[in-house]
Amino acid sequence: MSDSAYTIDPVKGPRVVPTHELALAPVQSPPLSVDGFVEAFLHELNYGQGVSLARASVNDQHLALARTVRRYLMARWLEALAQQRRQPVKAVGYLSAEYLLGRQLDNALLATGLVDVVREGLAQCGLSLDTLRDQEVEPGLGNGGLGRLAACFIDSLATLSVPCIGYGIRYEYGIFRQTFVEGRQVEQPDTWLTLGAPWEFPHPESAQLVGFAGTTERHVDADGVERTTWVPEWSVLGVPYNYMVPGYQNGRVNTLRLWSARATKAFDLEIFNSGDYADAVRAQTFAENISKVLYPEDSTPQGKELRLQQQYFFVACSLADFVFEILHNDFDLTRLPERIIFQLNDTHPVIAVPELMRLLVDVKGMDWDQAWQITQQCFAYTCHTLLPEALEVWPVELIGRLLPRHLEIIDRINAEFLAEVRAKWPGDEMRVRRMSIISDYPERGVRMAHLATVAAAKVNGVAALHSELLRDKVLPDFSELWPEKFINVTNGITPRRFLRQANPGLSGLITEAIGDGWVTDLERLRELEPLADDAAFRARFREVKLANKTRLFDLLRRRDGYELSNGHLLDVMVKRLHEYKRQSLKLLHIVTLYDQIVSGRVDPATILPRTVVFGAKAAPGYRMAKETIYLVNAVAAVVNEDPAVEGVLTVAFPANYNVTLAETLIPAADLSEQISLAGKEASGTGNMKFALNGALTIGTDDGANVEIRQLVGDDNFFLFGMAEPEVAELGERGYVPSSFYEADEDLKRAIDLISSGVFSDGDRTAFEPLVSNLLHEDRFMALADYRAYLDAQAMVEKAYGDQEAWSRSAILNVARCGFFSSDRSMRDYIERVWHTTPVT
Repeated sequence: MSDSAYTIDPVKGPRVVPTHELALAPVQSPPLSVDGFVEAFLHELNYGQGVSLARASVNDQHLALARTVRRYLMARWLEALAQQRRQPVKAVGYLSAEYLLGRQLDNALLATGLVDVVREGLAQCGLSLDTLRDQEVEPGLGNGGLGRLAACFIDSLATLSVPCIGYGIRYEYGIFRQTFVEGRQVEQPDTWLTLGAPWEFPHPESAQLVGFAGTTERHVDADGVERTTWVPEWSVLGVPYNYMVPGYQNGRVNTLRLWSARATKAFDLEIFNSGDYADAVRAQTFAENISKVLYPEDSTPQGKELRLQQQYFFVACSLADFVFEILHNDFDLTRLPERIIFQLNDTHPVIAVPELMRLLVDVKGMDWDQAWQITQQCFAYTCHTLLPEALEVWPVELIGRLLPRHLEIIDRINAEFLAEVRAKWPGDEMRVRRMSIISDYPERGVRMAHLATVAAAKVNGVAALHSELLRDKVLPDFSELWPEKFINVTNGITPRRFLRQANPGLSGLITEAIGDGWVTDLERLRELEPLADDAAFRARFREVKLANKTRLFDLLRRRDGYELSNGHLLDVMVKRLHEYKRQSLKLLHIVTLYDQIVSGRVDPATILPRTVVFGAKAAPGYRMAKETIYLVNAVAAVVNEDPAVEGVLTVAFPANYNVTLAETLIPAADLSEQISLAGKEASGTGNMKFALNGALTIGTDDGANVEIRQLVGDDNFFLFGMAEPEVAELGERGYVPSSFYEADEDLKRAIDLISSGVFSDGDRTAFEPLVSNLLHEDRFMALADYRAYLDAQAMVEKAYGDQEAWSRSAILNVARCGFFSSDRSMRDYIERVWHTTPVT
């Protein structure tokens, strides 16, 4: 361990301080004045970027601003690290393959309370905070809700002053940047690092060595105990990049540590001098592929192997970091559960279970039974899905080839577990097969969800319905064996980013009405309920919504070239493109509206003007999802150019939906589309963000929709569609989607219109795969729920026509959604899973 540490004066910069001094004199961040900020900013611009203010580019100014704010946070961060050493308490190690962070500057300014100081200081320099914040490119380190949830959770843990290290991967290109070419999704590299990454701190001196492949060797140690040593065939280095995770104005700053892969020998000079320049850097290229992109396309064997490499790489780095770097060298590892709980965010990090066993047994020489007892106390598992295909199963052949020692450990865990199952249910070999960690069909594979469930102290779902289905349908044998393991922790969102920061108009109105305590105690929004009946407050609420729409439409005009009307209902469906989320159902509604108008069957004057906004990315290898994007864009192109529906119906699909766009889009929405098939969505968090910002939900009883509806009231939620038991019954009875097509004239006309070539320049085959899928498979029963969905949309139109009543419902949505704070979610985990304590 080092005998000294860096500390940062907010203005003067870094200095080396002995560790004993840190222990005696906690680092403080003094209040920053406008003059102090200007001095620090110009110092950073001159000596950090090497330019004068007069010659600085916008990017120079942005980087200098970020580093100035970063410097102010660093004193708190270093104090948090020093305090953790002085007073070691149990921490949370959050293992997640995704962190969808969003922009960091606004979050840091909000957490430190420096917004006004920085805005005034920049103005004195002739600069605009709004211009510089727009320069930041958000890190694309997540795919959707899973990564955004992880970001919300680590934000809340810092705000609650709970020590936490978030562990993940520093993807060089992250999730792809989505573009549309002739309506089709085209993936471009997400070059988020090109202009600099001022919020990260690389530490190559703390790199971890990670092995792959090779063989295992048996030997007898000095005590006569047989031991196993893994001899990897090849290795890579994991270089940590640290990010600060500030709590909200509480002085606490936690750490997010992301790992980047590097070759152990990046450059071979001898080969280079021989003229083979490509081969000279082959090792570097091979190693860096591991952290190159988020979720490499895995339809090929090479893609599957790279995904497993990624998962093992980051958990191996993370566990070694905590065990060998953060803990003292003489720490008694039998007390490891007193110092850490690793939360497995879905199945991606579950290979951490055999890795910890390998460290304890093979590296530290611990007895197997003792090591397994410790391991079972050091992990908790969150399942985020109900779809069988999303519960990862890795081929035994692949794990055995890439991680031979881990497969041996998994085999032993499984053997001992199945002995326990047989003892509980003697003679029930069908149950043994169902519960085995290793499956035999269709090929031998390691069921990562089963491994996580066997190893974890607790297993949780992420919404009440999801947890019930997880317990009763996905893992029923396990819940019967260990009923006490299974709990529910409903997801939440951080109100700092998604209300206080994203919706300044509404957050200002709320603070004016009830004070600012709601920012860290979201249940206080209940105090708004009486104001839903106050006509003046409703009017101001509508003014805020109108201003938010204007802000959004200005952005979409500049960003995407859309010209949108403020007088429309803003109907929004933004989420990852997947068939179970049923963007196809929303599309059928749009086509029906269009058909009703252009066919003359409905007078346009009787239809509520509506703008529908989509936002979605499809996985590069997910053909049906990409075809759906193509159809949405094709329908939008026709609808938006047809004078028959001008002023009545508009469809917008801005490319590359991300957190930055969400922060402007969500506050503007009137209607939130949460229309997945009941029993398929784990929770959703977009539904929470929209409701908290005053949008009404149209949705099925699925995921957290159930809890939203129960809290806001049936009168303030547009419920439609089959309930989960009805879905199951229809599936068992035999679902024939074409029967719904034949029985419903509107549905038949909509599908026939898509097939007719109207949206494809006369090409009747353009959308045949989608139409055929809907009519003959429709796995997620969009056609079965179509009529109920249209009936609910008719109720939406009627309700929106009474703006006073609509505003009242919207305010009640805001007032009654305090439960969905990620602070509450974290308190649930702390009390029921992690048993950690805040550090004051």
